Amino acid sequence: MATTAPAGVRGGHSSYDAPPMTHRQIVEALSGLLLGMFVAILSSTVVTNALPQIIGDLGGGQSAYTWVVTATLLSMTATTPLWGKLADLFSKKLLVQISLLVYSAGSILAGLAQSPESLIAARVVQGVGVGGLSALAQIVMAAMISPRERGRYSGYLGATFALATVGGPLLGGVITDTEWLGWRWCFFVGVPFALFAMVVLHKTLSLPVIKRKVKIDWTGAFLVSAAVSLLLVWVTFAGDRYAWASWQTAAMIGGAVALGAAFVLVESRASEPIMPLRLFKDRTIALASLASLFVGVSMFSGTVFFSQYFQLARGESPTMSGVMTFPMIGGLFLSSTVSGWLITKTGRWKSWLVAGGALVTAGLTLLGTMRYDTDYWIVALSMAVVGLGLGMVMQNLVLCTQNQVSMEDLGSVSSTVTFFRSLGGAIGVSALGAILGSRVTHHVETGVAELGPRGAALGDSGTGGGGIPDLTAVPEPLRTVLEAAYGHGVADVFLYSAPCALVALVLTVFIKEVALRNHSTPKAAAQES
Repeated sequence: MATTAPAGVRGGHSSYDAPPMTHRQIVEALSGLLLGMFVAILSSTVVTNALPQIIGDLGGGQSAYTWVVTATLLSMTATTPLWGKLADLFSKKLLVQISLLVYSAGSILAGLAQSPESLIAARVVQGVGVGGLSALAQIVMAAMISPRERGRYSGYLGATFALATVGGPLLGGVITDTEWLGWRWCFFVGVPFALFAMVVLHKTLSLPVIKRKVKIDWTGAFLVSAAVSLLLVWVTFAGDRYAWASWQTAAMIGGAVALGAAFVLVESRASEPIMPLRLFKDRTIALASLASLFVGVSMFSGTVFFSQYFQLARGESPTMSGVMTFPMIGGLFLSSTVSGWLITKTGRWKSWLVAGGALVTAGLTLLGTMRYDTDYWIVALSMAVVGLGLGMVMQNLVLCTQNQVSMEDLGSVSSTVTFFRSLGGAIGVSALGAILGSRVTHHVETGVAELGPRGAALGDSGTGGGGIPDLTAVPEPLRTVLEAAYGHGVADVFLYSAPCALVALVLTVFIKEVALRNHSTPKAAAQES
């Protein structure tokens, strides 16, 4: 795509001598982008509290529940590097609008789904659009704002994330509980937001376009998608449809490793790699990417499995399930905005990463001790701690890597960190979903055995034969067993997530802090010095 570079752009690149944009100009330009991010996050959170009912209505089980979430994360993860590379080559504004269109198409298809399989396929389409929005939001922001000022506006991004995260489950719960709407509107509701975001973007966002002939690395995109997909299929079904130590496990792990090796080989030779391997020679980028992988596990485990805890372990409605997650979102909103403001003021970011990692680890460990009858204030306090930690870590891992590269690599490095975070989320949701199913089954069997002959007589009444149970149809003694099983099972999931957060914390300790620049490139910053 060729365009004429606007004023302030020389040779197809931004001029760093041009006067910086005012706060008002930046806010106006970011308005449509933030609305697009709101849509992307809403697509994931609005269905969270509706999922138990959705899967129950469509006749799916725990595996389908997990894959409705994982499908979006999978396609989001696989396409994020491609969106990032496209952003280095084409109009970022047009790419954001295209990603909104793809998201809208996937949302409509999901709302019309008649089976778990068709819903999962529609969620794949949704994920492609969400991947574009997630990657491009960071890239567009970085193209307009210097790293030093970016902390402040990253706080706005974090606030948007918090708003969509708290509003999504609540909105999804209200929609699900409203008879004349129903859960299908959880998917339809995001479409008007997406279309409005496109209009706002068209009027407010203006960025230069690099003018160059390119060749997209489609082979690399296919290989990374195939490797990630094979890995996720393995972690989802291992321990259920086949043993962890089996020929299927060996074949899938071997295939994923071979595809990964082929991807590295292709990327090392490609003229326009979607993930330039030379970036990983930078210690900050390598460590931040790896930390993002483990942060992704913690981040998505907190948003995906709470709905099952509140609805299936505590018997709450979808609406109340959304309300009860407020402490975590409040913590995220507070820490992301405050840390962003202080990072802009001081130029220092590492202490926030380390403190955030410590809080997430502590919060997940506390959540690992909860049960179905744990006092809510204890659960709320634990959620708030996790939220505070995530708000300090999420955006700042991207920020510290953007501080290391020139404008030409901005899209690649931003999407790379987002890729690893999404990959961690996808692997985490798949593996933790499989663990949840296994642990719930174990706890149910233990609970029924403790009931003695009475439990044996009740059998699996109301459990749906391994599906998502309808607690209203389950006799009282068995209902308590199921609630206890889901309470204990979800706690086990958080306990398994805590070591991942600890690994992320250790990795951030070894990242070398470089004060944020007041210019968009290291070269410009050096000239200023």
